[in-house]
Amino acid sequence: MSERLGTGRLVAWTAIVGILATLGYVGRFADGKVPKEPLYRWDEFVGGLVQFLLLLAFMLLVAIGVSKRDAFALRRPSSWRRAAGIALGVVVVVVVVSAALDPVLNPNKEQGLTPHGWEPRHAAAFAANFVVVALLAPVVEELTFRGLGFTLLERFGRWPAIVLVGIAFGLAHGLVEALPPLVVFGMCLAYLRSRTGSIYPGMILHALYNGLVLLVAVKFFHTGH
Repeated sequence: MSERLGTGRLVAWTAIVGILATLGYVGRFADGKVPKEPLYRWDEFVGGLVQFLLLLAFMLLVAIGVSKRDAFALRRPSSWRRAAGIALGVVVVVVVVSAALDPVLNPNKEQGLTPHGWEPRHAAAFAANFVVVALLAPVVEELTFRGLGFTLLERFGRWPAIVLVGIAFGLAHGLVEALPPLVVFGMCLAYLRSRTGSIYPGMILHALYNGLVLLVAVKFFHTGH
């Protein structure tokens, strides 16, 4: 399938991801400050919503004229049991890597998503941002990287595609200290996609991971507030 998509689509996908990464790093280094309590801000919700919908639109444009089912791996996994087993392994790897890197780096602080305390008056904004972070972002990112991206890069071989997708996924977030764990997470999700032939297990795992991280953070800070 990747050969049939053509080099032009690969160039277009690379350019879009490159622009996304460049804007992220330019914004990071130009401003240097993470917005305070972003999940309690309505402007963050609007910005995230627009960003991910635009990214999805660009991916659909790149894949125009070809089967979306094949291009984005929108098919049932070869085995849900195997998918669950690999997903469990991914969780273990991500937890171990995060635990090993946390003393050296501070990825959570750099990204600045987790709130520093529960504020009930901002519950509506938090709920809206939660939908973006825990639902829209995983769906669009999986379609972009483990879907179309992996399909386009698969022509270079399974493992090169896994590594390149992981690197692209990490860079697209525009972060420095969080880059290593993001690359590992991206590679693990690409491995899951390659072993199951489907994007759905990765979407589910990505959404659960993002959602649980936010809920645990809120519960923790609320309990200690």
